[in-house]
Amino acid sequence: MSEPAADTRRKWRPSLSLVVFVVLTSVLALPLFSIYFLKVYQNQLIQQAEAELIAQSAALAATFRREVDTGVPQGVALGAKVPPVAPKPSEQPYQPIWPELELVTESVLPPRPVARPPSSPAHPAFAALGARMAPDLVATQKVTLAGFRLLDPNGVVIAGREEVGLSLAHLEEVGEALQGRFNGVLRVRISKNEQPSLYSMSRGTGVRVFIAMPVILREQVAGVVYASRTPSNVFKYLYEQRSRVILLVLSMIVPTLLIGFLFHRTITGPMRELVERTNLVGKGDRDALRPLRHHGTSEFALLSQSFLDMARRLNARSSFISTFATHVSHELKSPLTSIKGAAELLREDVDAPDMDDEDRRKFLDNIIADADRLGTIAGRLRDFARAENPIALGAAKLSVAVASLRSAFPSLDIRSNGDLDTPMRISEDNVLIILSNLADNAVHHGSSKLEISAVRQDNRLKVTVSDDGEGVSPNNRTQIFDSFFTTRRDSGGTGMGLAIVRAMLEAHGGAVRLIDSEQGTAFELTFPVTDAAAS
Repeated sequence: MSEPAADTRRKWRPSLSLVVFVVLTSVLALPLFSIYFLKVYQNQLIQQAEAELIAQSAALAATFRREVDTGVPQGVALGAKVPPVAPKPSEQPYQPIWPELELVTESVLPPRPVARPPSSPAHPAFAALGARMAPDLVATQKVTLAGFRLLDPNGVVIAGREEVGLSLAHLEEVGEALQGRFNGVLRVRISKNEQPSLYSMSRGTGVRVFIAMPVILREQVAGVVYASRTPSNVFKYLYEQRSRVILLVLSMIVPTLLIGFLFHRTITGPMRELVERTNLVGKGDRDALRPLRHHGTSEFALLSQSFLDMARRLNARSSFISTFATHVSHELKSPLTSIKGAAELLREDVDAPDMDDEDRRKFLDNIIADADRLGTIAGRLRDFARAENPIALGAAKLSVAVASLRSAFPSLDIRSNGDLDTPMRISEDNVLIILSNLADNAVHHGSSKLEISAVRQDNRLKVTVSDDGEGVSPNNRTQIFDSFFTTRRDSGGTGMGLAIVRAMLEAHGGAVRLIDSEQGTAFELTFPVTDAAAS
């Protein structure tokens, strides 16, 4: 006994529409999430600003050093002593200063404190040096947008607009530089204008890079180049180009909506309609056996057509079973009624004997004949069920089936010729059922001879079975393959022989048709050959 098919486990599963929605939403949200990744890029912009300040300050420091060396008297005191730098190998003569500021790790200092009055004014020689280099600082700032201050060895501003004469020695980064060490810091930026709300998405928009580069002369600090700059801001660019950004967002939303509509039109819509049709067909609604409104893709068109074909076959099978059951009940009712009537008469004769032996024998013969008819009908029903649901395939040969047929029908002169040893994709028992039904038809229609010829055509075997009997009248040619159609019902015909032949052949991928014949009846059978024979 076969086990029942397991039902699909009931658990939550996302619908195709939900999957498509999530995918499209994720694709649409990717550009929005990328804004947060711009913070990493902002950190890169800070280091880029620091690197540019280092390069610019290095050039000014070289000029500052030359001016001190040539324009400041030797007796003027310089700043702190700096340990000599270890000599570099000849192949590595450079001493680069790499940018190291990182917004994610460095603590941002408060806004830069204001300059303070110095404890002592700058030496006149340094004041004159600052006056000479002031035009250079202004010209550099106009191009680079950076702010520059030149400080003497004590941290007093000697060039730098309004802060000239004031001291910056109290700043952390300047204090480091006065000791001969380069230093850079991030400080909170004070803007004169209110920032747009978009800027608040990045800490890099509210900071300013400050570096202090010492000027070393004769192993002493001769001054400091103090520079600052606000790093480039990608959010500022986005805000300035907000109309284009909005257009870009719309250009992403519209294609996403179009893609969603395309998915609905070609996938989710046809699939949902196909599911609805399946439920309607399962409830017996024959109006559902029509093509879908929209097939979407070629695959769905094929799937829809396969479903409709299967549903129509199942519907036809259901109708056939209903008609078949009606015919079977009718065919069984007549012999059963006859048997019951004869048995009742015989039973009455037992109680009051008034029937002679000849009448009793007649009733018993009728019972036996009707019982044989029931047996024949049962056998044909079994063969018909076997034809509709073939158990197994095989590699039968006509030569073997013809030999068995001769034994089963000794009254027929059975002749055969052609490709009788070509293996067919059907079992020998089923071939014998087909030929036996045709032979039985021939016998009951007055045939004395049956001729079987076979011809191989590609992967098919064409078999012609002809007899010399009465033949088929023109009026019956279209009905002979219908179940329970017979012209000899009075003589025991069931009308199932040719229906069994057709069902058996179609179940194995073959076919049968009635062909014209000068005498008797002729059928053309088509059998598929096995793969071995095809190769």
